[in-house]
Amino acid sequence: MLRFSINNSRLITGGVSFAIVLSLLLIPAAIDSQASFAQNETLNVVTSVSPITNIVKNIGGDKINLTGLVPEGVNSHTFEPVPSDIVKLGKADLVIISGLYLEDPMEKVVNASLKTNPNIQLLKLGDNTVTPADWIFDFSFPKDAGHPNPHLWLNPVYAMKFANLTKDKLIEMDPNNTAYYTKNANKYITLLKKLDEGIKQATQTIPPEQRKLITYHDSWAYFAPRYNMTVIGAVQPSDFSEPSPLDVAKLIDQIRAENVPAIFASEVFSNRITNQIADEAGVEIVQTLRDDALPGDVTSPNHTYVGMMLENMEHMIVPLGGNVSSLSGINPANTYTP
Repeated sequence: MLRFSINNSRLITGGVSFAIVLSLLLIPAAIDSQASFAQNETLNVVTSVSPITNIVKNIGGDKINLTGLVPEGVNSHTFEPVPSDIVKLGKADLVIISGLYLEDPMEKVVNASLKTNPNIQLLKLGDNTVTPADWIFDFSFPKDAGHPNPHLWLNPVYAMKFANLTKDKLIEMDPNNTAYYTKNANKYITLLKKLDEGIKQATQTIPPEQRKLITYHDSWAYFAPRYNMTVIGAVQPSDFSEPSPLDVAKLIDQIRAENVPAIFASEVFSNRITNQIADEAGVEIVQTLRDDALPGDVTSPNHTYVGMMLENMEHMIVPLGGNVSSLSGINPANTYTP
């Protein structure tokens, strides 16, 4: 498959200028985009990772044409749009991303699209949810690199903010469907409030000394403070390479010193190192915590952001010594009105 390297502004497979190829791809896309909303009276919305796509779906429902670009199970931090993705971005009326530098390649394509399609709008949810004073820098996202941890959506309170920001932007661009977007947002935020309260109750069942997270990829920085938990380490270095033997040895010593009962792997990254650490430290390994891949298949009622969080809580809280009975009555299915 032909892929672009946006950072180098050249095609990986040849010496053709990225700017030239991008402009050729975007010219027809821009023409189509300028006419599409007026003719079809339906917003073309493009999103990035699947949890954000699902949040947007629950607000926009059937009144928007929604396309999520980042495939599930793909590392969102290194994802770069392929030519077909660039065309989709060029046809969009609205692009919604997490922000906080997570989707820089997508953002560059949108900015390039503005030259031929000045009507395209970009909503960066994270940048409008927290200020730089609230940014968290940590193991996988050190402060000296300048990019904060972007995984805001794993805190359901921030997911509520994402939903409201989406509602406001859709109403701004499509005021004829104000009542529809407002109704959908109210229903969805009611569900997210139940999720938040259920997680608060469930995490409180974990013995206080065991409310500690060591994960492969550090996705839980904004989740942990909300629920009185602590992220004490992450396996993956900030450059997304594998950890050195010295890094592994230090983590094993830390796990033993902290009496951590479990270590959590990722659905995206290899479990080889995590398995080694768990074996040598003598702790349970949980094979996956999902941060941007939804469970089940696309037809399953739990193939949603809420479904992902419910599955994560079962996989996280039970191995740490708690129970998830407070979450048992929460329906993970989408709430938007057909």
